[in-house]
Amino acid sequence: MTTREPHPEHELALVVEKKESLADGVVQLTLRGTDGAELPDWTPGAHIDLVLGDDLTRQYSLCGDPAERSVWQVAVLREEAGRGGSAHVHDTLTEGDTVHVRGPRNNFRLVDANRYLFIAGGIGITPIVPMIAQADAAGADWQLVYGGRTRASMAFRDRLEQRHRDRVSIRPQDETGLLDLATLLTEPDGETVIYCCGPEPLLDAVAAQCAQRQHGCLHVERFTPKVGAGEGPRQSFEIELARTGTTLTVPDDRSVLEVVEESGVPVLSSCQEGTCGTCETTVLTGVPDHRDSVLTTDEQAANDTMMICVSRACSTRLVLDL
Repeated sequence: MTTREPHPEHELALVVEKKESLADGVVQLTLRGTDGAELPDWTPGAHIDLVLGDDLTRQYSLCGDPAERSVWQVAVLREEAGRGGSAHVHDTLTEGDTVHVRGPRNNFRLVDANRYLFIAGGIGITPIVPMIAQADAAGADWQLVYGGRTRASMAFRDRLEQRHRDRVSIRPQDETGLLDLATLLTEPDGETVIYCCGPEPLLDAVAAQCAQRQHGCLHVERFTPKVGAGEGPRQSFEIELARTGTTLTVPDDRSVLEVVEESGVPVLSSCQEGTCGTCETTVLTGVPDHRDSVLTTDEQAANDTMMICVSRACSTRLVLDL
């Protein structure tokens, strides 16, 4: 059975020490504690929540150096069709501002391996940058294939080429077209661990190419829910909150998270889409109906945790560690 360790949660007020342009449409924020104290440690693949206002909380991958405990860094792509988070960062947030932060949490950890293939699309490079540094420091064999709309839009491109030219392949779409995944992933290889982050079509295409590979060789991080993740029958069921013994009914039109919050039990949550992992809750009894885009297949099969913002129940009753 797979058992996930709970995320350490921190709520911090950090100062925007520096705001700088990394590429067309991408800015990097350097965040420092208001008291100058060391920030919580983190590992490559981790992300934090930036609480930018009422009902405006967004997740961004940490892309700096985990050994640098005095600051955190995130890179933010301006999403013209977004929901306001990236526009706020680009247009409103300035150096000297204080921003509230939650985390860090990591649903995209780098596993130990002798060989890695990193595939990044656009702003999906952000969690990959510290992963590359860790893999390189460990002496692992690795390659990066990095796609983007244009060369000018690709954050960290210069740094990666300068430091690791022989291991990095830059593929701007306007110069080379879409990534040739069929050639890149042509032969199943049980020794190579693949990490991919980027837009949903890239993740789906990589997953399709890796379908015949050894189970567990592919690791992805999603910005949006998997297609069809939230679909399925919606029936009412009961939940018991183990810490108080309270029993609640979750109707077919409400989420577990909504029902728990309405009962007066505070629960940390953020995306409400099953992608960030903030609301992860331990399941003590019962079988969840997993509809998240965070847990791996093995983690879902273990049935010992669930994302209560989207997941429901296969059994008539769940007992939760709340």
